[in-house]
Order: sequence, then C-alpha cells, then structure tokens
Amino acid sequence: MKLTKEEQAMLDGEFGAGVQLAMKIQVAIGEAYDAPYMVPVSRTHVALSNQEADLWFAEKLVAGGATCRVLPTVNPSFNWEQLSCVTKLEPEDEAIVKRTHAAYNALGAIMTYDCTPYLEKNVPRFGEICSFSESSCTPFMNSVYGARTNREAAQSALCAAVTGVVPYYGYLLDENRKGEILVHVEADMENDFDYQLLGYFAPQKIGFKLPVFTGLKNPTKESLMNLGAQLNTGGNVAMYHIVGFTPEAPTIEAAFHGEEVREEVTITNDDLRSMQSMLTDPYGKIDFALFGCPHLTIDQIGVIAEMVRGQKLAVPLFVMTSGLSLDLAKKMGYEETIRQAGGHIFSDTCMDQPCWKFLYGKKGVTDSPKCAYYTRRRQMEFVVVPLEQAVEAALRGEIQGYRK
Repeated sequence: MKLTKEEQAMLDGEFGAGVQLAMKIQVAIGEAYDAPYMVPVSRTHVALSNQEADLWFAEKLVAGGATCRVLPTVNPSFNWEQLSCVTKLEPEDEAIVKRTHAAYNALGAIMTYDCTPYLEKNVPRFGEICSFSESSCTPFMNSVYGARTNREAAQSALCAAVTGVVPYYGYLLDENRKGEILVHVEADMENDFDYQLLGYFAPQKIGFKLPVFTGLKNPTKESLMNLGAQLNTGGNVAMYHIVGFTPEAPTIEAAFHGEEVREEVTITNDDLRSMQSMLTDPYGKIDFALFGCPHLTIDQIGVIAEMVRGQKLAVPLFVMTSGLSLDLAKKMGYEETIRQAGGHIFSDTCMDQPCWKFLYGKKGVTDSPKCAYYTRRRQMEFVVVPLEQAVEAALRGEIQGYRK
C-alpha cells in the first residue's frame, strides 16, 4: 500500500506501540483487499462488548499509549445501577464492565453506549467517509444517509478511530455501491415489523447481493433501522437501495449505475409470514417481554406507554434504549407510565449482555428477529410478533393464535 509520511511513521512506531498496532492492522486489512492507499475518516463507531477478547485488545491499545484521533461512539454495555432493581449482578460481570468503561475512556471514546448512534449523536452527511461497526449501523449509514463505511469489526473500527484512516476499498468505492439485484416487494408492508421480516427474509432469496427494493412507500426511520439490522443479521448485507427514496437511488437506472438489471426477484406476503413462522417459538404463555434490539426510539417507547397506561402488566416488560431517549421518556412521562404498569426502561444496555442471566431458560416475546437470534445461545426463547401485539401479550401473560 502507498502510505503518507505520517501513516508510515505510525506504522514504524513513532507514535507509540498502540498506534503502531492499530496501523499494522489497518495495513493488513488494506493488503487483504488490495486497497491502493488509506483515506481519512471523520466519524467512527465501535461495537464494543464486555467480552474478554474485545477488552484485551482495547487494553492493549491503552497500554501502548494510544488515544483516538476520531472519537468513536460506542455500543451498549450495561448499567449495573439501573439494573439492580430487577436483578443482582455477579461480581465478575460488574468488574468487566468497569474495566471496559475505563479502557474506552482512556482511549477517548464518546461513551454513548447506544447501538443507534446514527439517529442521535453520530449523524453523517452525504458521501462522508466513516468507519462504523454494529449490524444496524452500516446499512443505515450507507443506505439512508449515503455516507460510506465498510462492514467493520469492532477492532477494525477502533483502529480507524486511533489512526484516523481506513483502507480505500469496498463500499468506499463507487463501483461497489451499485445495485446487484432488483427486489420487487409485493407484500403489503403495513407496519415496521414487516420491514423486520423483509430484512431477515431477503438474504435467503438474494444471498449477499446488494438489493434494490421497489414497492416500498415512505418507510419510517424505525422501518429503515429494522430493515438494515435484519439484512445484516439474517445475512451479510450492509447496504441497500429503495427506489425513489434513498439518496443514491432516485431511479432504478441510477441505483444500478446505468447498467442492465440482470436479476430480479419478488417478495410477497406469504414469504414474510413464512419467515415469521420460522423465526418465532410457539405461541402460548410467556414469562417476560423484551424490546430494543436495535434500541427503541422515543416514538416506539411512546407506543408502549400509551398501550399500558392505567393497566397492570401480567409479566415483566423491559425496554432498552439510548441515554437520550431515556431522558426524553422521563421528561415526557413515558417512563413513569411504563413503571406504574410494572415495566422498566433501561439505557446503555443490550440483550447480548450477561445482565439478562435472570431470564435464561425462560420464554419471552419481542418484535425483533435479531433479539431472538442472539439470545438462542443464552437459552432464551422468543415469540416474535409486531410491537403492539407483543405489548398486548405482556398485558395478558400469553399470546394466542399461531401454534408452531
């Protein structure tokens, strides 16, 4: 790779061992993808975790004297003070959270603890070159904003934050952002949940090709967030176009960069219902409800608050959201309404964290296929249904109808 004098100095260790390690990794990635050179980034997001391997790498950078040139926002951890009202955290879990917090603070990260920073704190302009990890982030950044980021790992995004540069390859190049398959959506797409199912189902039909969707009319930000999160969970699809809606697809011709459409598929209501039947566990009695994968927006929290107002939940209901949305929920009275009904709103956390051990072996309801996917390894079962239906189930303690 062709490096600038400053980049070569980083690689040679002139900026310290931590920066040198980060640049070595960036160069290795660039060589693996035949990148000709590095380009500067102006935004970064790191999908940190409270797992030893991730923490080992972050602490190694800290020990080498590294700090971030481009301060990253970071993924959820968990707030033991908030969660103490529903569970007693094990000392080793609390200890690793504190170590993670200390390491990323030392690196200079912006401690958002949010998996949807693109909605609030870390919003790009069109064409801006960024380095984002996290499965809901990369599709939203590339597709909805028209910014440019590859599907980064937590470690590579952290290296970009430290060095301020990324190898020039992948979705940073115009030719890799063109549509590869035209997807005619004939399903009704009546709510945000249908976009969850569309995102999870599409890779089964198109593989990892970059889809160009037609038939989608004015989706909400929640629909777009969920579509991308599921495309990148059910498959490896970090970018999509919606004809007449997303900025790089005003027309089908523009989405395909003027090239001939070589492949087309159609997705119907039957496809989405079939996908739901594959994702959900059998209906029946539930032990809890869990929402926020990705983090719920203030609008979604408002829907829950209105549904439970003046009622009592039959089972515990847990909402995961960003710190800003929790603050808004308190100011708008949503948090109090949900709490009086027997529910809880937590910021800074994620279902893929050890703080939910008290739910292991139990059966819940959620609106998120991604939530159900990640928790299978945690011995948690989920009925997967639209948000409103899931809240109704939490009020009754069961969900009736479909039996798998």
